[in-house]
Amino acid sequence: MRFIIIVKATAESEAGIFPEDDTLMAEMTGYHEELQKAGVLLDGSGLKPSALGWRIHYGRDGSRRVVDGPFTETKELVAGYTVIQVRSIEEAMEWARRFPAPMGRGVEATIEVRPLYEIDDFPQTESIARLRELDRISQ
Repeated sequence: MRFIIIVKATAESEAGIFPEDDTLMAEMTGYHEELQKAGVLLDGSGLKPSALGWRIHYGRDGSRRVVDGPFTETKELVAGYTVIQVRSIEEAMEWARRFPAPMGRGVEATIEVRPLYEIDDFPQTESIARLRELDRISQ
């Protein structure tokens, strides 16, 4: 089972402001080293502020419109993520509980944990068979 741990952005992370000392990075690095040693880490990274990104809005008529960041109208943005592969929901919860305070100790922050779809979760159609083959080739 794969899960994504989503770090919610704050005004400081959206401004590209990092903590003044190395404590947060040391804690995050240690946590990710533990995940790696346990064999459950698949990926993880921080995201640059939304001002450096863009969105593509799809219209009902099939049109596409590019909107440059920042996305100030959005209430919740993502500042980073970690993807893990574990044997159970309980194991994912245990790893999530150990996640360091993502904006530093004493700073309010939120992480969200959600399971990722696995290919077997979908109806087994021809399109899914093609996706399964792409996954096999990429490994």
